[in-house]
Amino acid sequence: MSRIQTTFQRLQADGRKALIPFMTAGFPAPELTLPLMRALVEGGADIIELGVPFSDPMADGPTIQRASECALAQGMSLRKVLELVRAFRAEDAVTPVVLMGYANPIEAMGAERFVADAVAAGVDGVLVVDYPPEECVAFAATAKAAGLDPIFLLAPTSSAQRFADVARAGSGYIYYVSLKGVTGSGKLDIDEVARRIPQIRAAVGMPVGVGFGIRDADSAQRIGAVADAVVIGSRIIEEIEHSPREAAAANVTAFVRGIRAALDTLESTQGAVR
Repeated sequence: MSRIQTTFQRLQADGRKALIPFMTAGFPAPELTLPLMRALVEGGADIIELGVPFSDPMADGPTIQRASECALAQGMSLRKVLELVRAFRAEDAVTPVVLMGYANPIEAMGAERFVADAVAAGVDGVLVVDYPPEECVAFAATAKAAGLDPIFLLAPTSSAQRFADVARAGSGYIYYVSLKGVTGSGKLDIDEVARRIPQIRAAVGMPVGVGFGIRDADSAQRIGAVADAVVIGSRIIEEIEHSPREAAAANVTAFVRGIRAALDTLESTQGAVR
């Protein structure tokens, strides 16, 4: 059983929801990535989504695009991201790490080599935005055989056929994109998310995390009421972007701790009702 699956089982047993913050590897500087990963854990992160910078993203809004451009300008690469995960894993054997990025760097490395090296570095899952499940059957099978969870996106426009494709190819959890747009854009329609989550959960048989558009404790709490996990990314990048470098880790910890407290208050209330 993977660290991701173990984490969700533990949280479910405790009546809690997963908090999955996103950060871009190498932003604002490569040497700050490990301190920021530690800061996320200290703030209450259950799983870390670590962005692999890419020059031509299709799902990232302006905030994450700026972070990727900054990281790439300082020499960040997929190989260096794996080195950072290896260093993080040497001091944290518990917190799952999911790489989130695009197909081109993986194809350049070679899919089988990437899977082997990612597992060796201590990566637990991979979400490749432009790998639709029906077109990466071999990659997903290779990943799962090696113990690496292939994680897929679902959107408000996803069909029942896409649900079935994701259920076959994926493992770990599903990332539900709550908005028709890029990261950091739009306004959450909580009622629509609440309507879709039970359908997705029943179809895929995996925990469902919701991301895009979650920016504060209130929106995280409202999503946490209906989803298995809350994913928050652009707002964390903004926190890093607007902080002096020497204060970035502490500010990130404080921000994430506020989101964690909001989720735990919600879950404590729900537990009392049951």
